[in-house]
Amino acid sequence: MTQATNQRIVLASRPVGAPTADNFRTESLPVAMPGEGEVLLRTIYLSLDPYMRGRMSDAKSYADPVAVDEVMVGGTVCQVEVSNHADYEVGEWVLAYTGWQQYAVSNGEGLLKLGKHPSHPSYALGIMGMPGFTAYMGLLDIGQPKAGETIVVAAATGPVGATVGQIGKLKGCRVVGVAGGAEKCRHAVEVLGFDACIDHKADDFAAQLSAAVPQGIDVYFENVGGKVFDAVLPLLNSKARVPLCGMVSMYNNTSLPDGPDRMSSLMVQLLVKRIKMQGFIIFDDYGHRYNEFAADMTQWLAQGKMQYTEQMVLGLENAADAFIGLLEGKNFGKLVIEVNSPL
Repeated sequence: MTQATNQRIVLASRPVGAPTADNFRTESLPVAMPGEGEVLLRTIYLSLDPYMRGRMSDAKSYADPVAVDEVMVGGTVCQVEVSNHADYEVGEWVLAYTGWQQYAVSNGEGLLKLGKHPSHPSYALGIMGMPGFTAYMGLLDIGQPKAGETIVVAAATGPVGATVGQIGKLKGCRVVGVAGGAEKCRHAVEVLGFDACIDHKADDFAAQLSAAVPQGIDVYFENVGGKVFDAVLPLLNSKARVPLCGMVSMYNNTSLPDGPDRMSSLMVQLLVKRIKMQGFIIFDDYGHRYNEFAADMTQWLAQGKMQYTEQMVLGLENAADAFIGLLEGKNFGKLVIEVNSPL
């Protein structure tokens, strides 16, 4: 082993509004040794994702909250450093869910083998993992895009939105992204191949979005909510589909947003236009279809049909700041922490 201590980051307190550094605490403990039938996992990469904000709260949700003083949750790509398990070899790569820490002991339950020499192991946290899978099933199963239709996707350069848009183009659709800032919008058009991308920070954002979708919107992939959805709603066509993936603009809210009650307007639009809006939890609802996704995405990547951007941050000690920045839209692409160097 390369070190005797396990650095980990725990939830020190529940945030009120936006998380701060005070909500996290770094601890150093002795590295636990695996017992019979167990392995010691060395965390190489940690995924940071918006859903983690919800797990910091004790409000009722689809998953249990992180307990105060417990390790922050998160998907990880690890290597087996010590093995007392017949099915795992030292050096083998696995996809796990061991959270914000350098080491973890596992009995093998819930681990997904990635092989001895994966070409891009961190991709299992992004384009080949939960974000890519979310984009694929949300768009194709709930959105059901048809050639010639118009798709709008919020958070267009994030790991989910970027994948949604590119799949939409593969299916013959016009794709319009929404992102924060000129640089992200250029990336969506010039690198990801979107037909247009609108900066939600623009004063005339709603007008620009309307001009970009002259035939209306058939599929809106919702990652953001807030003013972006307010601008989208009147542009939705009859029988539009809205996969509801996330509402990142609201994750830090401590009360209802200012302004009029939008619920009646939303309900009228859903009824009159016969709009389908459906939320989903990717592995709960679609875990049995992962192989279908993996086969298509592997082929698209091999054929150069998918572009993928990964923002790698070095050091577990930088995870909290990187996560806070993620919720503020400061990331560019899939945010991953390199926790340890590979074996």
